[in-house]
Amino acid sequence: MNSKKFNTNDDTLSVDLNEATLAVKENRFDQALNLLEIILKDNPDHIDTLYLASVSSRYLKQFDKSMEYIQTLLANAPDMGRAYQELAHINRDMGNEKKAVTHYRQACELNPALLSSWNCLYKYFSENNNKPAADHALEQINKLKSLPGVLLYIEQILNEGRLGLAENKCREFLKKNPTHTYAMSLLSEIANRMGYFDDAEFLLEKAVSFKPNDGELRMKYASILRKKQKFAKTMEQVNILCEKFPENLNYQAHKASEIMQNGDHEEAIILLEDIIKKNPYNFSTLTSKGHAEKTLGRSDEAIQSYQAAYKIKPDHGEAYFSLANLKTYSFTESELDSMRDQVKRVDLSLRDKAYFHFALAQGCEVIESFDEAFHHLEKGNNIKNKQSLYSIERMNKELQAQEDICNEEFFQNLGDGGFRTKDPIFILGLPRAGSTLIEQILASHSMIDGTLELPNILSIAQNLRGDDIYGKLGNYPKSLKSLTQKQRKDFGKDFINDTRMHRNDAPMFTDKMPNNFRHIGLIHLIMPNAKIIDARRYPLDCCFSMFKQLFAQGQEFTYGLEEAGNYYKSYVKLMNHWDKVLPNKILRVNNEDVIDDLEGQVKRILSFLEVPFEENCISFYETDRSVRTASSEQVRQPINKKGMGRWKPYAKHLKPLLESLDKDLLRSEDISLINS
Repeated sequence: MNSKKFNTNDDTLSVDLNEATLAVKENRFDQALNLLEIILKDNPDHIDTLYLASVSSRYLKQFDKSMEYIQTLLANAPDMGRAYQELAHINRDMGNEKKAVTHYRQACELNPALLSSWNCLYKYFSENNNKPAADHALEQINKLKSLPGVLLYIEQILNEGRLGLAENKCREFLKKNPTHTYAMSLLSEIANRMGYFDDAEFLLEKAVSFKPNDGELRMKYASILRKKQKFAKTMEQVNILCEKFPENLNYQAHKASEIMQNGDHEEAIILLEDIIKKNPYNFSTLTSKGHAEKTLGRSDEAIQSYQAAYKIKPDHGEAYFSLANLKTYSFTESELDSMRDQVKRVDLSLRDKAYFHFALAQGCEVIESFDEAFHHLEKGNNIKNKQSLYSIERMNKELQAQEDICNEEFFQNLGDGGFRTKDPIFILGLPRAGSTLIEQILASHSMIDGTLELPNILSIAQNLRGDDIYGKLGNYPKSLKSLTQKQRKDFGKDFINDTRMHRNDAPMFTDKMPNNFRHIGLIHLIMPNAKIIDARRYPLDCCFSMFKQLFAQGQEFTYGLEEAGNYYKSYVKLMNHWDKVLPNKILRVNNEDVIDDLEGQVKRILSFLEVPFEENCISFYETDRSVRTASSEQVRQPINKKGMGRWKPYAKHLKPLLESLDKDLLRSEDISLINS
């Protein structure tokens, strides 16, 4: 959730809101509502005010007004658990019990720390003889009641994205209770969300040492180790979990996931199949099995796994989206109708709803129902956009800082330093720009290993960022100026050592993390001999393809046409800067050129990399290797032009994209088509 909406710099608003909050606490609902309505005249979308206005109206039995406030709130904060709890309270007080239960469930899914919602669910399930559901609710109630009040509050605000406040409260608690493992776990989660993985690791390591038999703690510890690329230690922790809790299928599934992450999809499938034998109704394991099969190019088997998953759980949006994400699957009319029914459900989780909208967009495009397809794209992207903290302004500042710091003078005065390896080939740019195709071509060469989108450069940048709390830009890239020659060399060595596990025996390897284009200055400092390829695609094709894709994580700039267009424009601007200050360092490869002249472009790329031409690079689609990205199925086919111009049926919807792009990068006839 966008935490920015919870705060204001307007002192008058803060004073009035505090007064209104006190009035609500003292049950002076008439007074509170008067104050809140005054605030809302100038701040109609202010989240805290809308929430309190809804609560006050409900207690005054003004249910229509209360419902209006909460609907406005949910339009601005669709993943706010407390808002769904309040919606449930309204329906309960109006006598709509079933609707109330639906919304209590939504509230608990979004914010598991809402004790009131769990209490209401427990009462309902107990009265209706649903013992399993009642027992689950009671388990959650007992867990939350066992927490000190301040930790329960921290958990609640953490789930609402109020990271700064949650951090301050948590640190205050830990000063008085330094060995409280639950508080340590909460602070680690805050650190994790802020990108402070070192702090998160330290906290969880300590917590696990205090409570070695706490499986949940150890699972969190394993997850943060994975984020830090400590693969051996991650596997060690997962193995401990499986040894300590051999009957826990969730831990077994986590082990399978780790095995997949380490590249052994065959072994992962064996373990997943064993889990499914023990629990044939484990829909999430079936989905994971489908992912492994897809990565290995076994599309038919993946389809069967995904279909089996959604048959067990019809609202399992990920299974449907995974089918769509194969790019080669066509939904039946029955499947399309099922998805249409699902997105109408008020009790469907936002996560599943986003999955269904993106899947429906793909399915509707196949049957050339383009208006409906765009409708679902808009809905799905809106959900993701409202959950995102992405800011065009902030990103532009970050990219401008790269230009300001890493200027010509900076590189001219640099001197020697860095690790003089020629091993890495960085394929960077934007998602959906053809980087997977280039990687598949290069991975077909005997001298080059194709690896993954490696997070190592981003991790180094984060470590150099310094104090980056509450939206401050921090010290990076300014901190690059103070790096010693030894530090630069050590960073380069660490990169090579930390990525070794992803390689085989070839002398060179690829890293296709697209967002590395932001950090070319850093790459040059620590590995001056590294090769860099800029994968570029025509703006309208690239941006619309990003808008159509639901990414597993990150890439938040894709969840809006304006955001995607601005990001493309900023990317081109920064790449022009790198070309100027690091001449001949980067090879630009246009996707359209590769499609038009595969052999010519392959020879050009291999010449840049200083490796001999090999015919295998032309028949790249025959290469037997795992491919994990959204383009996995496309790169297993010969070159074709299917991806070009796929935005055109949607032209009338794309004016926000057109307005955010640099017109000089576009063909005049395409501008006319969108404007017509």
